[in-house]
Amino acid sequence: MAKVEEKGPADGSEDFTEDGTVDLKGRPVLRSKTGRWRACSFIVGYEAFERMAYYGIASNLVLYLTGKLREGTVKSSNNVTNWVGTVWMTPILGAYIADAFLGRYWTFVIASAIYLTGMSLLTLAVSVPGLRPPSCPGIKDEDCNKKASTLQVGIFYCALYIIAAGTGGTKPNISTMGADQFDDFEPKERKQKLSFFNWWMFSIFFGTLFSNTFLIYIQDNVGWTLGYGLPTIGLLVSVLVFLVGSKFYRHKLPSGSPLTTIAQVLVAAGRKWKEPIPNDPKQLHELSLEKYSVSGKFRIDHTPSLRFLDKAAIKCASGSPWMLCPVTQVEKTKQMVKMLPILIVTFIPSTIIAQVSTLFIKQGTTLDRSMGPHFEIPPACLTAFVTIFMLITIVIYDRYMVPMLRRYTKNPRGITLLQRMGTGLFMHVVIMLIACFAERRRLDVARTHGTLGKDDTVPLTIFILLPQFALMGIADNFVEVAKIEFFYDQAPEDMKSLGTSYFTSSLGIGHFLSSFLLQTVSDMTKKNGHKGWILDNLNTSHFDYYYAFLAGLSFINFLFYLFVAKFFVYNVDVNSRRDLQEAMETSQDKGLPEAMETQQIKLPVS
Repeated sequence: MAKVEEKGPADGSEDFTEDGTVDLKGRPVLRSKTGRWRACSFIVGYEAFERMAYYGIASNLVLYLTGKLREGTVKSSNNVTNWVGTVWMTPILGAYIADAFLGRYWTFVIASAIYLTGMSLLTLAVSVPGLRPPSCPGIKDEDCNKKASTLQVGIFYCALYIIAAGTGGTKPNISTMGADQFDDFEPKERKQKLSFFNWWMFSIFFGTLFSNTFLIYIQDNVGWTLGYGLPTIGLLVSVLVFLVGSKFYRHKLPSGSPLTTIAQVLVAAGRKWKEPIPNDPKQLHELSLEKYSVSGKFRIDHTPSLRFLDKAAIKCASGSPWMLCPVTQVEKTKQMVKMLPILIVTFIPSTIIAQVSTLFIKQGTTLDRSMGPHFEIPPACLTAFVTIFMLITIVIYDRYMVPMLRRYTKNPRGITLLQRMGTGLFMHVVIMLIACFAERRRLDVARTHGTLGKDDTVPLTIFILLPQFALMGIADNFVEVAKIEFFYDQAPEDMKSLGTSYFTSSLGIGHFLSSFLLQTVSDMTKKNGHKGWILDNLNTSHFDYYYAFLAGLSFINFLFYLFVAKFFVYNVDVNSRRDLQEAMETSQDKGLPEAMETQQIKLPVS
């Protein structure tokens, strides 16, 4: 394979980036002094520490709610998934603020301060005697009859939701800002960008591995004060690491509210719903090429998909942006709208992921956790195997599988993003079936040995749950990496943060859906005098039935995904946009704007 050479200026002048990125003062930036992996090293370093902080709270939260706040199985699981759902939904607001007003850097910095405030308050809530729940010396937390006061519960949850507000500004902007460090118009940087999201996820799971082993052990065996204090310090370190790299970052300026842009197209198309669409796309309203060139933006050619939205560009007497939109604005809206079916089919997979931090961990509390005569593995530590297998799979996939597949498919990514995602979705079906069989085995052993009490330990090793945790890590390499890259890659240039918020929204809605399904199934299965599938006593529950239900739901969702993915059309690739830019420059130099009217853009082969 030929080596990709870095493009430089032919006349020996300073080599500025070509994608419109600037420094914090809005000045063009030199390619040689900013961006690329040098800048990304600080961003990736931040993410490793921040994920350590976040999962230091999230991974073991269900056991804190059960043990310290005395919440039952359904309530504690749902409170975890509701909080995690909020954490993943608030990025919609954060993306809006970044794209419309503050830009990604300042939105991130402000949100980090809010995030750090929430973490500090949470640490105080588990440390200060008047704020932490009362304990019963010599008695298991689950059996203690002393309840936390309304104030104590309120402060704890207030801290959690302050954290959720802070992550709303950090999550959609930090990964997008990382991808912004690579100029799509430079071949070498474009190639490096193809691996960015793989190594981005690697850093996430590297930080997660530390929290899922060391921090969880500290929380279970030393105390929650140190167990939550260390993540708070970790978050502070992560923000400092990010700020140290500020002079190396490339920034994209706020370009106005993407939600307003989309709303204008939808409203304009709705107001002209009776108007016939011209057969010739050139009869639709579009701005001149010069206007796009001056603003550093690109004109997007008309596409035949979602033709109803073309009504927004039908010429009319009114010049209001809520009545008449240019074709490029319509096409940007199409790009965001056409991803919605893919977004919808990722809700169920996110629901499956939610089981890892709730019911999977609850299962582990009932099993034999001993590793030798003097050590017991904390149940939440099994989530470390998700991380370990994720890390291993990312390296194997990026270094070996992609080059091998690339030889046959001629696709720079080896396989398309939707093919990668589909592979992981099928694995989710297998994972839930394995979880079902493992739970059935656990219940059989419990009945055989008569260990049916709420606090009884089933004489079966906790590592019977290892396959479902390990396979979830492998599946994450396919689903989660492909998902974040897909929504970023297919979003318009000035809506990348909104595209990234599709990824976070998928996880948020999936966790809310998990709460809804768990509560609904729990209530429905208790009707007509039945005992129910999901009880506080796991040894008399039927998680196996619930897992089988989720496996069936995942399979139906997978079939729907195949249908949706079959009809998805990818956006034009960066080479086409480069051709368009060069044609713009040529037309301006020669005074031949009509040359652009016949410019043809090819669809990407993937």
